Amino acid sequence: MALGVQTTQIQIAGKNLANVDNPNYARQKVVYGSPGTYQTPQGSQDLGLTVKSIQSIRDPLIDAQVVRETGLSASSTAQQSALQKAQADLGQTVDGSSSTNTTSTSATSSAIGAAMTSLFNSFSAVAANPTDSGSRATLLANAQTLTDQMNSVDSRLSQLQSDLTTQTSTDVASANTLLNQIADLNKQIGQAEINNPGSAVDLRDQRQAALESLAQKISITAANDPSNPSEIVVSAKDGSGNPVVLVNKTTVNALTFNGTTVSGGSPSTAIALDGGSIQGNLTARDGAIQTLRDNLDSLADQLVTSVNKAYNPTGATGDFFDSTKTTAGTITVLSTVTPANLKASDGGAAGDNTIAAAVAALSNKKFSVAGGDSIDGSFSDSYADAVANIGQSLSSVDEAVTDQNNILSLVTSQRQSVSGVSLDEEMTNLMTYQKAYEASSRVISIINDLLQNLVNLGKN
Repeated sequence: MALGVQTTQIQIAGKNLANVDNPNYARQKVVYGSPGTYQTPQGSQDLGLTVKSIQSIRDPLIDAQVVRETGLSASSTAQQSALQKAQADLGQTVDGSSSTNTTSTSATSSAIGAAMTSLFNSFSAVAANPTDSGSRATLLANAQTLTDQMNSVDSRLSQLQSDLTTQTSTDVASANTLLNQIADLNKQIGQAEINNPGSAVDLRDQRQAALESLAQKISITAANDPSNPSEIVVSAKDGSGNPVVLVNKTTVNALTFNGTTVSGGSPSTAIALDGGSIQGNLTARDGAIQTLRDNLDSLADQLVTSVNKAYNPTGATGDFFDSTKTTAGTITVLSTVTPANLKASDGGAAGDNTIAAAVAALSNKKFSVAGGDSIDGSFSDSYADAVANIGQSLSSVDEAVTDQNNILSLVTSQRQSVSGVSLDEEMTNLMTYQKAYEASSRVISIINDLLQNLVNLGKN
């Protein structure tokens, strides 16, 4: 029996060493003891030594914390990625911090801010020389650049939102695959542990890995089923904090996504997302990115309204922008406006520049939402605020990613100290088990020699 125990301990030590770099593996140990006693004329005698079970070294509280922090890290990382893409789509690089009152912004030459400045400078150039055909042509070219830039940015942001919706659908499908995997593992573990609770250590490692993968998609909690501790119940939460059961032992209540809300459970209930990539992507899509689009729409609406009012003060001689297209995605110069008929004045003499000067003056005009305008401050102020908002949102998420990754790293290190495999410890154990095996073998060899001697004596 002792030889069998030492053999098993050597095998488990070797298994631990083989999984030293496996993050989903929990260190295992052999639990051994006496199988019982029997009565002899000399009294009660021990039956020796036997392997009672193989245990996985885990701390359920740390495992639950790893699942929770994994979800929070995945959420902030997903938001970070989405906002970085939004900033790239905007054509601006922002160094913003929510802890300061200043934001540093750098733009490419084709960014909206630069194009808007060029448009008003072009109106100033026409006002300075109303009859110059080159200035007029440049003005229309700059106006086209501005509208194209606003259209393009809005289109890219719209596509980004669509991509995030598609990614959410993909993540929901992946989460459902993991839910089914967990339910199947529940079944296997329950069957394997009917007569020996806690013995399916490798299957339990697989289930814990699946839980952590699921937490990367959606925030969940897992608890042992009271009627069968070998199986677990996986839940999310609704808006009131009540549990929404996604896996009940071997039954799966799949997640669904309608483009806006993620639901699950039976009956299907809207889930309050507070972690995972699904929450991160939807938060970015419906939060900072949509706010950016709304701000650009307000800017476009104010541009169309103000420029047209200054360019066509009587309402009878033609607008500059198409007044029916007032969003960032649709703003455009009227096709009837050409360098030849571009107005420097409203019917004045050849050198009259009143219209061009009035439009150029809009560059410094202060608007007020409270006064019925679409924006607050000047055009450049409004655009700078829109850019700063996305920059500050990204800066806040960057900080959250750093903090969450540090926390996750700390919790993971704590688990590693409990469940991880130590090369030094396992090598020491392996040598100890080897010596014990050799000693047990020596005992058997000595007994065999003694018995052989007795047999030989009997022959003599």
